[in-house]
Order: sequence, then C-alpha cells, then structure tokens
Amino acid sequence: MTDEQYMQQALREAQLAEAEGEVPIGAVVVCGDRIIARAHNQTERLHDPTAHAEMIALTSACDYLGGKYLDECTLYVTVEPCPMCAGAIGWTQVGRLVYGTADPKRGYSLLQGQILHPKTEVAHGVLETECSTVVSQFFKRKRH
Repeated sequence: MTDEQYMQQALREAQLAEAEGEVPIGAVVVCGDRIIARAHNQTERLHDPTAHAEMIALTSACDYLGGKYLDECTLYVTVEPCPMCAGAIGWTQVGRLVYGTADPKRGYSLLQGQILHPKTEVAHGVLETECSTVVSQFFKRKRH
C-alpha cells in the first residue's frame, strides 16, 4: 500500500473519533507492510488528556510486537503530533513518521531542539487537504 492508502486508514480512525465527539485525529502503525495498530483520540471517553491517537497506537503497536521500540515501523497520523506525542514517538524510536496536516498552534515543530529520534524520517502533507478539512470542520461545528 502507499502512504496515501495508509493515511486513508488513519482518516477512518479520525472519523470514528468525530462520531464519538472527540477531536478527529486518527493514527495507524504499519510494520512490514501490515497495519499492526490503529487508534483515534479518546481523551473525552477516557477522561485522560494523554489519550491521543498516537499514544494509544504506539502502546498497542509495542504490545503487539512485544517490545518498546518501533524502529522498523511507520506511524501515520492525520495531524502533526503534539510535543507529548512527539516525545513518545522519539522514545519508541519510530522509524518513520508520516502526518497529513501541520498543527500551527500545538504541533511539535513549534519547539526547538530534537524531540524525535535522530534516525526517524519525517514526511508530511500526505492527504493534507482531507486531514485538515476533517479537523477544521469539526471545530467550525463546535463554535456554532
């Protein structure tokens, strides 16, 4: 599958989050051309501000692989990870991070210094319009 196809899977997770009243962010972890974890935001459901899609997906992937490193995996997430999630991505040594749209207010790239593991490759802008639209429409509806 291509980056776009995996991002479509992350978008499906974002739609599940939205249906549950959560901020619509979704993530999937791919290892060996296979999705080994999928998740969406669950901060409202779990009353846990750390229950971001990335955190849940990373935990699930580590459990699936039986280890704490994901250096041979790719994390696809619809929105640029926050600093907390970027820290977890760094600690798990994710081999590749692919995100759809930037988060100019809370994304990890706002911070200076190295958060991700030095070997982590980063790609962004995959299905950027679709990823951005899901989030912006969610907040537009919230404000009305």
